[in-house]
Amino acid sequence: MAGRIAWALALLAGMGLSAQAATICEGRNLFETMPAEDAAAIEAATEGVPFRRGLVFDARRDDLRIVLVGTYHFDDPRHADTLDLVRPEWQGATALLVESGPEEQARLAAALAADPNLMVDATGPTLPERLSPEEWARLSSALSDRGIPAIMASRMRPWYLSMMLGLSPCMLRQAAESGGVVRGLDQLMMDEARARGLPVLSLEPWDTIFTLFENLSPEQELDMIRANLPSAMLADDYAVTLTDSYFQGDVWKIWELARHDAHAHSGLDSAVIDAQIALMQDRLMDRRNRAWITPLLEAANEAADQGGHVVAAFGALHLPGEAGVLNLLAAEGFAITRLDD
Repeated sequence: MAGRIAWALALLAGMGLSAQAATICEGRNLFETMPAEDAAAIEAATEGVPFRRGLVFDARRDDLRIVLVGTYHFDDPRHADTLDLVRPEWQGATALLVESGPEEQARLAAALAADPNLMVDATGPTLPERLSPEEWARLSSALSDRGIPAIMASRMRPWYLSMMLGLSPCMLRQAAESGGVVRGLDQLMMDEARARGLPVLSLEPWDTIFTLFENLSPEQELDMIRANLPSAMLADDYAVTLTDSYFQGDVWKIWELARHDAHAHSGLDSAVIDAQIALMQDRLMDRRNRAWITPLLEAANEAADQGGHVVAAFGALHLPGEAGVLNLLAAEGFAITRLDD
């Protein structure tokens, strides 16, 4: 989910989740325990969001067809139901499109191994020098829970650490103990495509993660950390809440929960929070969604020439919204039908 970047950063550090990690960790569903007025406010904020509900969709225009699957990037036994639902759609498919295919993943891993500076700022001021003592204490404590010593974190790039704050400490501990095996829906669908002899194509270059937060001011970088600190202590609860919402086909509520939580608990000015949320949506979702339309259309056209269609699987939070992939395809003249209702 656009959480995809937050969760995927664990992969960039060489970590992942196994089935054991996904099932042993416990937490609360925050929607079930929050005050009724807060739940109502979050629900109201999702009203009118295009294609808010659903995980599997059919998009058609003339002889072009794209089957779109919103994914959750970690293991869960409930993925079996989604795979069963999608299985008939492989008939006539000519390719699978994903955020990052096997070749791109290999290039990313090689780049990270060859150049530590991609994740570390070896020359600038350290984070203890840039943050207040209280902020650094909270950050270093939260990262210690995630297995990152303060001495290492002090020179890591702020965008990376802000994403790490969204990861469940329990899941990370279990991942380390289980060898870092990741079997999320993306990987399961890539396995299915390869078993069927279909090519797996990437929607974006391997180095996209490093370009998402270019040109941020030093203060914007630090505000990313500040905006994510409130949820860091509830990361296990967020993991449960996110997963439950995903399998209910209602992922936009997670985005609005993050917004609500930042306003309630970050201590930042409301204008700063709104700017941070807008920045994250623009960099993590909207820009990437718009960039994906061209490769989706190119693949669909090539498939149509062969009398077939394409399947696309990517983080579920990229599907809904004004600048979501579904709404962008609708603007291109595609008729959108939900398949998992």
